[in-house]
Amino acid sequence: MSNNNVFYAQSGGVTAVINASACGVIETARQLPAFGKVYAGRNGIIGALREELIDTSHESSATIAALRHTPAGAFGSCRYKLKSVEQNRAEYERLIDVFRAHNIGYFFYNGGGDSQDTANKVAQFSQQMHFPITCIGIPKTVDNDLPITDCCPGFGSVAKYVAVSIREAGLDVASMAESSTKVFVMEVMGRHAGWIAGAAGLAAEQEGDAPHLIVFPEIAFDKASFLAKVHESVSRYGYCAIVVSEGAHYADGTFLADAGGKDAFGHTQLGGVAPFLAAMIKQELGYKYHWAVSDYLQRAARHIASATDVAQAYAMGKAAVEFALAGKNAVMPTIVRESSSPYRWSVGEARLSDVANVEKKMPRDFITEDGFGITAKAREYFAPLIQGEDYPPYRNGLPQYARLQHVLVPRKLPAWTGK
Repeated sequence: MSNNNVFYAQSGGVTAVINASACGVIETARQLPAFGKVYAGRNGIIGALREELIDTSHESSATIAALRHTPAGAFGSCRYKLKSVEQNRAEYERLIDVFRAHNIGYFFYNGGGDSQDTANKVAQFSQQMHFPITCIGIPKTVDNDLPITDCCPGFGSVAKYVAVSIREAGLDVASMAESSTKVFVMEVMGRHAGWIAGAAGLAAEQEGDAPHLIVFPEIAFDKASFLAKVHESVSRYGYCAIVVSEGAHYADGTFLADAGGKDAFGHTQLGGVAPFLAAMIKQELGYKYHWAVSDYLQRAARHIASATDVAQAYAMGKAAVEFALAGKNAVMPTIVRESSSPYRWSVGEARLSDVANVEKKMPRDFITEDGFGITAKAREYFAPLIQGEDYPPYRNGLPQYARLQHVLVPRKLPAWTGK
């Protein structure tokens, strides 16, 4: 194929290991003569629309290797969802024009469900335009809610972070509970799926360990049962440590923390469920409290990344290039669990059409009957994903991360008049 340059882009919320996938793509493509240069979109798919293509050939092998231990999106990400071809054909035509102008024959899109939908649409539209692009999705989401794949790169590291954090914070609260704070509420990400909140439950290895309650989006919030559980925990253990998913909601579907706005994908803007619950506990039970919102800290914490997660993220990037070389199209590499103990996994594949816009939630049998904890089956699933440490190099007491030059390819087309 003469159009052998590669376009790689990062999409949606970033993770501690998305750059490990980028490293897998770039290092693998550099080793294979079938591929030309690897261009990365500056700020995701927007970089393609604006014809802002970062030429990664200007980066040394050492810099690219350093991506494996660098958090966040090294090339910039975006929350920008392409509409359907019928709604905005011009955007798709623009993408094909840019790909054609820069001899791009391969499109690797590193993201979640919305991103896999985009990659699938581009694959279909490129056929219509008689400029076929090989489109391979690369799974990424801390929410762990992509279907088919056993887990999602990015999740294992955030799971490790929240389990460690609630264990450490729980010890702090236990120390102070006799005369001070008795309740600690930690808010974690998860709009509709409680995977992250559930993983925090790994910290509770013995009776009385934090977290004492987990509030899942899969279980409708009941104020009376929640408060009764908090009271029981304080009475029994002297304190109560709670993990709550940002997507916790009432039986009618209303989010506890509905901020009233919408994000770029049209999703309800969430925020503040931890202080909401803390204030409820204070008002109803009178306990002194502290709360924290993990927010970006949980997904940027490369210093405490899971070694399993790093290895899987790199493998997904590598497999994407190998899939393209094998002539596959409109597919996404997946993680296949072969055994939990000992943990063994391999690379599988899924069609983008089967992944796009499908949200995988926590199974009910992963959640205890009372709705506030995780079962042994959930522990068996979660435990291997947080295993191992993969520390970045440190200098002067701080982790050292890749610094890219971001050299842009000269433009060949008129400026894009869209967003």
